Amino acid sequence: MSSTRKAKRFLSAEQKYDLFVRMLSGQLSQADAAAEAGVDRSTISTLRKTARDGALAALSAKPGRPKQTTAERTELAGLRAEVRRLQETIIEQAIELAALRGKASWG
Repeated sequence: MSSTRKAKRFLSAEQKYDLFVRMLSGQLSQADAAAEAGVDRSTISTLRKTARDGALAALSAKPGRPKQTTAERTELAGLRAEVRRLQETIIEQAIELAALRGKASWG
């Protein structure tokens, strides 16, 4: 039994966007877009759904800073703790240096 399956065709983000915009403006039907790109119609359906979901998510986002994920918050807390530790170390070393310089001038 031989396999008659076609090789996968990968579309770049630019190609996907171009197809989506042309379908949105009515220049292409879903079937025409699939034929032009050399992919299955289900691929075009997935492309339309992904583009729609992404656009809705972007448009519904509130202005300002994006929300941080738990991993980002954890990393940020760790980095802030490291900054505090380094600041304390610098202060200790500055005090020690000042004390040593002060003692040298006594001498």
